Amino acid sequence: MTGRTEWPGDSPDSSRAEKELSPQDPAERARAICLRLLTGNPRTRKQLADALRKREIPDEVAEEVLSRFEDVGLIDDAAFAGAWVESRHHGRGLARRALARELRTKGVEPTLIQEAVDQLDSEREEATARELVDRKLRATRGLDRDRRLRRLAGMLARKGYPEGMALRVVRQALEAEGEDTDGLDESF
Repeated sequence: MTGRTEWPGDSPDSSRAEKELSPQDPAERARAICLRLLTGNPRTRKQLADALRKREIPDEVAEEVLSRFEDVGLIDDAAFAGAWVESRHHGRGLARRALARELRTKGVEPTLIQEAVDQLDSEREEATARELVDRKLRATRGLDRDRRLRRLAGMLARKGYPEGMALRVVRQALEAEGEDTDGLDESF
């Protein structure tokens, strides 16, 4: 005896545990699946619908369960999108464009995506871009100016920052270090 208590969902094969709960009642299985998934992290309605489809829950049962979860506030795509934007912008420094792309892949509706990314104004986005460049700037010392520019602007581009903003922020950071930035517009 190991002294460890087994709970439904503890096993590596969680779908087997879900089936053992009530193989006859798909609504009960759907609720159990949704609750288990929502326990770890917030999820969008589409993510939960995909999980139910993968576990062969009939579409009409899934729709009923998901609607009920929305009614009681367990699923809220608008709140999910807002929290996602705040978290990923603060934690990873992602810009509005990258955040919108991530939310689209999670199945959030375009109007909710727009509302969520509108939380970030351009001043806050640019301030974050400056912080990212400042952190990376020291690692590029010793490289020629054009290589530094490409690395720093490339880092911002991968995080979804617009090209104009990225080049402006990088140029200002290089100028603050005493780097000559004449002619940068022509070469990039």
